Amino acid sequence: MDMKKHLLGMCVLPSVLFVAGCSCCDDAVAPQAAPAPAPAPVVEAPVAAAQIADVFYAFDSSALDPMSEAQLKENARWMLENPDATIVIEGHCDERGTNEYNIALGERRADSASNYLVNLGVDPSRIQTVSYGEERPFDPGQDEEAWAKNRRAHFVLQ
Repeated sequence: MDMKKHLLGMCVLPSVLFVAGCSCCDDAVAPQAAPAPAPAPVVEAPVAAAQIADVFYAFDSSALDPMSEAQLKENARWMLENPDATIVIEGHCDERGTNEYNIALGERRADSASNYLVNLGVDPSRIQTVSYGEERPFDPGQDEEAWAKNRRAHFVLQ
């Protein structure tokens, strides 16, 4: 029993002294809240990511539809506002058709996008084109949804 009293005294007495010591002084400083962390720096995406975007084509076509023309107008506006920028336009196709046919179709798609930009005032020396045909699919699926994503002119900022 004597041991229990001794252990109890060892635990209770320091707690009582601590509480008494904390409440005895009126001028005790209240603990301050931790300072708010500095806001994380804002990391902006490259300007081109929001401005330069791909255009898409119908099956077996290099003709521009109204949505593609609207996007190309945005691309041209950005190019004209950023006169030091150069781009590569990659022509892509879905997997249907022969390799040779798709390389030629990809070239026509890249050229149609390039010509549209040039007609809007972009200096042709700032644009290169290349065709990858079906070799670099964006979506590896084998259905119309995947094929539609792969029929595109892809813009790469240099």
